[in-house]
Amino acid sequence: MILIDKIADMLHCDRKKMKEVVSYLFFGVLTTIVNYVAYYVFTRPLGISVTWSTFWAWVLAVLFAFVTNKIWVFHSRSSGIAALARELAAFVAARVFSGALDVGMMWLFVEVCGLPDMWIKLAGNVVVTILNYIFSKLWIFRK
Repeated sequence: MILIDKIADMLHCDRKKMKEVVSYLFFGVLTTIVNYVAYYVFTRPLGISVTWSTFWAWVLAVLFAFVTNKIWVFHSRSSGIAALARELAAFVAARVFSGALDVGMMWLFVEVCGLPDMWIKLAGNVVVTILNYIFSKLWIFRK
């Protein structure tokens, strides 16, 4: 984490916040890879439609993201079934919104406009990642 400290000093940022953002970006990239690879497998070898492939890739990515965000990004120490259920419900609700946006973008730009699906999928993931950070930081894992 020495590099993060140097960057934080250079930008005059709080080290803890910088570490959180870098961790979120790192796990966001991994989540995007999960989403992207799952989408590819569903559409190419399995031959599932663009819309359904986007949905199932989203489900896998949300499960992966919840665990990584809770443990390694926002360091949520909530205990008990009720607290875990609240976090999971809020996380899924936010991801339903961003997932619907992802599916809607894929439908509009790929199925209606005929643009290349893998490029639109990548661009959509950038938009979704930014929204998901905002939801996670301000609503789901707030301290």
